[in-house]
Amino acid sequence: MEHDLSPATLAELRRPRPYPAVSVLTPTHRRDPLHTQDQVRLRHAVAQAKKQLEADPAVTRDRRTEVARQLDRALSEVDLSRAEDGLVIFAAPGEHQVWSLARPVPERVAVSDTFLTRNLVSAHTAERPYWVLSVAADRVTLWSGTADRVAEEHIGGFPLTRGVHNFDPERLERGGDQPRGFRDEPTRQFLREADTAMSTVLRDHPRPLYVTGEPAALSLMSEVGSTAKGAVQVQHGGLAHGTPGAVRQAMEPVREAEARRSADEVAGALVAARGRKEFAAGVDELWRSAREGRVRLLAVEENYRVRVRDTGEHLVLAESGDVEAREDIVDEIVEQCLETGAEVRFVPDGMLADADGIAGVLRY
Repeated sequence: MEHDLSPATLAELRRPRPYPAVSVLTPTHRRDPLHTQDQVRLRHAVAQAKKQLEADPAVTRDRRTEVARQLDRALSEVDLSRAEDGLVIFAAPGEHQVWSLARPVPERVAVSDTFLTRNLVSAHTAERPYWVLSVAADRVTLWSGTADRVAEEHIGGFPLTRGVHNFDPERLERGGDQPRGFRDEPTRQFLREADTAMSTVLRDHPRPLYVTGEPAALSLMSEVGSTAKGAVQVQHGGLAHGTPGAVRQAMEPVREAEARRSADEVAGALVAARGRKEFAAGVDELWRSAREGRVRLLAVEENYRVRVRDTGEHLVLAESGDVEAREDIVDEIVEQCLETGAEVRFVPDGMLADADGIAGVLRY
């Protein structure tokens, strides 16, 4: 199942497909009792997609058979033992993808000539993915992190390794020795290669970067290249040879401090916007402002969801079961704001209580 939504991947997902391009969305659960119902719910959603294809006169029999086959293949690849909070299946003639999301999605089937991407975009933004580059004299490891997951990433040539004579990273960490390996030219060249490789990764998959290592390693990375200079440097050795759990544990206090700083920045920006009459709050006002491209900064509480109905002039709260309700309006607003160049920040629940969970700073 897919997780990493890079700009190139998103552009590929958004390109028009031969009709029909089917998007199947279903909520999933990490724990029982609801987790045990996910398989039934998922199979029902795929069956509903097939029924829509059968009832659509614009879909030829060959196309219907091909897309149904792609849906079945996607269904066979789903691993619900690793379920998060939402699942998205894309299927079109000759292709299919399965995406696991750490953000709830509504149960929905959409048939069009493009895939429905707004839930992926919102989930990716809310996860706040980041890179950790762990540096040692004999190994440079790249880790991919989100709010609840860290995993080693094998892209861009990572991990980079080399043989170092009589090198014992554990002894250096225990004894606090000055690593001689960080003063020789082969090591400088090795870290230059790591810097070049990381620059390529950041170009194709832009995310915040944290660089970890002993002080000598961080100093040399800053000296020989540019990526460490623009990153948050964390003095923590041993992670190049470490485990995902060790990296996550080391990053938790750093990430928590960054989250607090970000929340304080957002709070300050919203207060200033009120004074300048550039403040907006609530889904109705933010939806209109987002469509007009007026939002400069959007702040959303992490678990804020709301069901609305469009009256033609305004969005109003909708009751459960309303067939005209839009359950993912927050994700629509997030995607629309990102497409018009706004910055989107997810903040702790309760922080925007006086703004009904969603607020923004307007350009004008």
